[in-house]
Amino acid sequence: METLEAAERFVRVWRRAWAEHDVEALVGLYAEDCVHRSMPFREPHRGHAELAAYLRRSFDGERVSDVRFSAPVVGRDGVAVAEFRVLGEEDGGPTTLAGCVFVRFDAAGLAVETRDYWHTVEGHREPEGALFFA
Repeated sequence: METLEAAERFVRVWRRAWAEHDVEALVGLYAEDCVHRSMPFREPHRGHAELAAYLRRSFDGERVSDVRFSAPVVGRDGVAVAEFRVLGEEDGGPTTLAGCVFVRFDAAGLAVETRDYWHTVEGHREPEGALFFA
């Protein structure tokens, strides 16, 4: 699968599945031996089981009202990047989570390595200067 096709599918599924907290759909985007880094200094989540557990913990207590991703930008060697913004509620108050994801795909179009950089603020806001949104 071409990297652009894989990246567009990745963004499309993440947009829908994050809003619905559909862990199985998200895990299906990843190779069995994937490595997901949710923050630069955290231990990575390795394989489907660790990734699924991380996603379930992340979604616990989160209410999402709007998920958006930029169109992915494709680089060399099966790598793509996209920005994201999520409006939601946590602990009874509005929040905005914004960041970007770097993804390396295998020949089958599955994510073998992902790395997220993100930040959360109180209230609903649009990030300044973002490439947003599809």
